[in-house]
Amino acid sequence: MGGTMDGTKQQRRGNTRQRIQDVALELFAEQGYEKTSLREIAERLDVTKAALYYHFKTKEEIIVSLFEDLTKPMAELIEWGRGQPSTLDTKREIIRRYSAALAGAEPLFRFMQENQATVRELRIGDIFKDRMRGLRDILIDPGADLVDQVRSVSAMFTLHAGMFAMQDLEGDVEKKRAATLAVSLDLITQAHEHTCRRT
Repeated sequence: MGGTMDGTKQQRRGNTRQRIQDVALELFAEQGYEKTSLREIAERLDVTKAALYYHFKTKEEIIVSLFEDLTKPMAELIEWGRGQPSTLDTKREIIRRYSAALAGAEPLFRFMQENQATVRELRIGDIFKDRMRGLRDILIDPGADLVDQVRSVSAMFTLHAGMFAMQDLEGDVEKKRAATLAVSLDLITQAHEHTCRRT
């Protein structure tokens, strides 16, 4: 009996942590990271500052925790990719999963874009760059020439561009995401097939 009680408590605690992260991001977006205090985050959540403090001592901790949560799917994807044969199917699956991971992290990317100084200061960009290098190394074939290496890297960056550069273009969000993914898959396919023909 005791076990199940603990389980639900864990889960609830997990949800509180997520709610804090979501509300913090909302406030950072509305009034800027610098201007937002922990007290305001607690007020919007309708919890005491002590309750908030139980999860996070500073707003830096909130951002870093968000980052770690976001890069976890990337880390898992890298682990998975490293264990797979270097086939086109593997690469296309990585691009698909990466697209889905990015879609879930859109508010955080907006934060990164608007708070570059904070991102540099907290070194969270470094975690992200490491993960991207990990993905890049799986996507690039060892025998690929420079043009195909650029195609492989561009497949990743196309997904990023889809989030930012296309935000203000006309069209449904899901359709834009699908179009971006299609271009990304084209690039990785070209790179792979071209390299296979050469070797």
